[in-house]
Amino acid sequence: MSKRNIPQRRFIKPSFTALIEKKRDGQEFTQEEIRYIIDSTLDGEMPHHQLSALLMAIYFQQMSAQETAILTEEMMLSGEVIDLSHIAKPKIDKYSTGGVGDKTSLVLVPLAMAAGVVVPMMCSPEHDYVIGTLEKLSSVPGLKTHLTVDQFTHQLAKINGAIISQTPDLAPADAKFLEIRKETGTIPSLPLITGSVLSKKLAEGSEGLVIDVKWGNGSFIKDLEQAKQLARAMTRVGRSLKRRCVALVTDMNQPLGDTVGTSLELKEAIKLLKGEGPEDMKELVLKLGMEIVRLAGVAGSTLSAKQTVERHLTDGTALEKLKELVKAQGGDPSYIDDPEKFPKAKYIRKLPAPKRGYVHTINAAMIARGVHLLGAGKEKTGDKIDYAVGVSEIKKVGTQVKQGEPLMMIHYNDEAKLEQALNYFKDAYRLAPKRPTPPPLVVERVA
Repeated sequence: MSKRNIPQRRFIKPSFTALIEKKRDGQEFTQEEIRYIIDSTLDGEMPHHQLSALLMAIYFQQMSAQETAILTEEMMLSGEVIDLSHIAKPKIDKYSTGGVGDKTSLVLVPLAMAAGVVVPMMCSPEHDYVIGTLEKLSSVPGLKTHLTVDQFTHQLAKINGAIISQTPDLAPADAKFLEIRKETGTIPSLPLITGSVLSKKLAEGSEGLVIDVKWGNGSFIKDLEQAKQLARAMTRVGRSLKRRCVALVTDMNQPLGDTVGTSLELKEAIKLLKGEGPEDMKELVLKLGMEIVRLAGVAGSTLSAKQTVERHLTDGTALEKLKELVKAQGGDPSYIDDPEKFPKAKYIRKLPAPKRGYVHTINAAMIARGVHLLGAGKEKTGDKIDYAVGVSEIKKVGTQVKQGEPLMMIHYNDEAKLEQALNYFKDAYRLAPKRPTPPPLVVERVA
């Protein structure tokens, strides 16, 4: 299906000023008005400054559930909608609001593929200094993340999954909104986040979506209640558009897993696909994986879903699917067989604990910024990613440490970059004499 061709009853176009004033005063937009806003955004008819004012009005006055559902559908229909009806298997995608050390997609996509679920995953750039799934996957030599829609659908039919860059043909109205939201400080708007995420995910051809809404100092959502509201909004709008949706609200007040970087995180994901790896990652992969197979109808009961996930994580079938995906996208699958082939940093040094005590808090965003400065991210367009750098063996909240004991190991190639990053790493940790109670990883399930 290409761009929409929806018959419209006679609609008298309001002025853009009138639309801004209407939302400023807390009134609801009609479907025709939302469609007009989207069309005017696409063709450039609405001036930049008025679209900025409109988005700011939405940020402060919010949108009702019905408005958000209409906005989502109109943005989805603003571009190409991929038809996957020729693929008989269930088509379920997974989305995360983004977090430090979150490599769950690298595990869940091949896991779901092994369970007979088709996963049509397109990834957009992450927020701030969070390293995205595509950057981690790109540490495999030769791997291509840009595929045409035809290549994407062919791969889905052949091997059950793909992880690629978002194509500009899907939800182009959202891309225009997003550009201005970044400039105007309106990124945290819940209805705009909901519309942005769901319009793109549903345009991929997904029948259902499992959402990981992260909250905390390593997420752009700092407030737990706001994260819960977003989870409810997304599942509600998904259902109104006749898609199956489940959301988990999860903690991002410390990095997820033991590593932050690109190839370091992919190596950790490979461990998880062998049934190994850190306990927090195992827990989240298990819970999100169970939601995927249940939503797909592959497993009925909670017990059956758990057994399905655990089986594919330990019998090697999910690992084989990762190799298939890597090979299908032009990457060298021998790196999955032998992770020691990934590049190693020239230097590794510890971040020593300044005193004896318990790890009380960790600022995950500071660790992300430090890893970015080491070279794991791009400071400007044209920069190359250093796939070897990052941090490993991260001591987590509640861990007791002695003075001088490593809080983490830093992998780096450039002394000057290390000096910049060290300030962030040091400031990320707070130690205390008493053991804190670590927060639960999964706070709430919304279905």
